[in-house]
Amino acid sequence: MTERFSAPRRLAAEALGTALLLAAVVGSGIMGERLAGGNVAIALLANTAATGTMLFVLITVFGSISGGHFNPAVSVVAALQRGLSWKLCVAYVAAQMAGAFAGVASAHLMFELPIVQFSLKQRSGAAQFVAEFIATFGLIATILLTVKFAPSRVAAAVGSYIAAAYWFTASTSFANPAVTLARSLTDTFAGIRPVDAPAFILAQFGGALVALLAVSWLLSSRSRH
Repeated sequence: MTERFSAPRRLAAEALGTALLLAAVVGSGIMGERLAGGNVAIALLANTAATGTMLFVLITVFGSISGGHFNPAVSVVAALQRGLSWKLCVAYVAAQMAGAFAGVASAHLMFELPIVQFSLKQRSGAAQFVAEFIATFGLIATILLTVKFAPSRVAAAVGSYIAAAYWFTASTSFANPAVTLARSLTDTFAGIRPVDAPAFILAQFGGALVALLAVSWLLSSRSRH
């Protein structure tokens, strides 16, 4: 269905969707922390609800235009499956990155914070790396299997998975390289130190590739029968 739309419109949808996603992630983190009175669990709950529901909305409204990726790992997997040309994949990633940075900047503007800042929030160590691998593995597996067996429920499945993964992963499930880099530029509740971002991104792409292999094996076994 996305082929009906020109490449510029698809890229605009990816940029706009990713910007709104980051505005929701960072903005709800700021709002949640301000209103929670020091209760981190309440702040994380607010952050979770805003992110999960925003993902549902964004995939619902932009999915038919661009596929609703908003995530370089998703776009790379689509290219590996030949559902997206590598040239367009690179353009998707560039649009996602631009949108992600714009979304963080817009959140800072809304809450009267400096537009440009670097996070000081430490998220390092093997446990965080494993958490991001598992979070992204689960996200890609959720997308691929839902697209195969229940395509009308992709938005609900992705939003629900991310909401759950905020709580069952030690890293609070970034599961998105564009989100990770953009969140390194906000010294707020949702931030991550720039020095910690490369390990997160490596784990995310690793989890995405392993998920693609695992799901391909599962589906190929089904087709032979």
